[in-house]
Amino acid sequence: MSVFTLRESALAGSIVAGLVAAWAAPAVTQEKASPPNFTPNPTVGWIGVGGIRPIPGTVAPLAQDPKHPFVPNGTNQQPTYRIADLSHPNLKPWVKEVMKKDNDEVLAGKIAFTSGSSCTLAGVPAFLTLGGNQNPYRFIQTPKEVRILRDADSQVRRVALNVPHSANPKPSWYGESVGHHEGDTLVIDTLGLNTKTFVDYYRTPHSEKLHVVERWRIVEDGKEMEVVFKVEDPETYYEPWSGMRRFRRVERDYVEQICAEGNRNLFDYKIPQASKADF
Repeated sequence: MSVFTLRESALAGSIVAGLVAAWAAPAVTQEKASPPNFTPNPTVGWIGVGGIRPIPGTVAPLAQDPKHPFVPNGTNQQPTYRIADLSHPNLKPWVKEVMKKDNDEVLAGKIAFTSGSSCTLAGVPAFLTLGGNQNPYRFIQTPKEVRILRDADSQVRRVALNVPHSANPKPSWYGESVGHHEGDTLVIDTLGLNTKTFVDYYRTPHSEKLHVVERWRIVEDGKEMEVVFKVEDPETYYEPWSGMRRFRRVERDYVEQICAEGNRNLFDYKIPQASKADF
């Protein structure tokens, strides 16, 4: 073999080795990104920080009507209810009509519906809006399923991992959620949601075509959890919109809180009541 041939062989070998290394690099990087562990020990929970935030470059979620500022509890002021700014251009006409009637009734003195005060399931993505320092989110993670729980009401979301959606999921309160891991992120795809729930803080209705994709991950060296989500419903919105919420880590034992106990007839919160025993 000539010197020229030896040099060609060496050059070809180095090129092949470089291509193999370049191709393999993303795989190695992805292997290093382990699936998130939301519950490193049984006492870990996650409490919402602030509300739903817009994401630059995407259609924004609804916001409070500036003519009716929102005042939460614990501020030494008279609390108010959430009133949506209905000038948002993404809402279909029928949605604005329904919400305007609701807003007018609330401003006239009617109690505004919330799933928390009414002891009903929140649905998706409204599940992400639930707050309260006494009600952290918790996780049970197995290779086949993730369950997301809250101390209050024993609410549970069930997410089947690495399976497709059913052909025709029957509409339900939390719909059908399937998920998978993309590196350090849990991706949850939910559809099949019934119309008994609202989308957000502002009591926005939706159709059975509602489709939500969430991306959950741990940030800030394990001190916080971030959820970025996208909402699609062609019968409710002109375009899909996106939002994000952060949660802070807390160490707290699980304490079950029963919503419907107490003065459930003191206010007209429409709390469900069983007409007969279910056992």
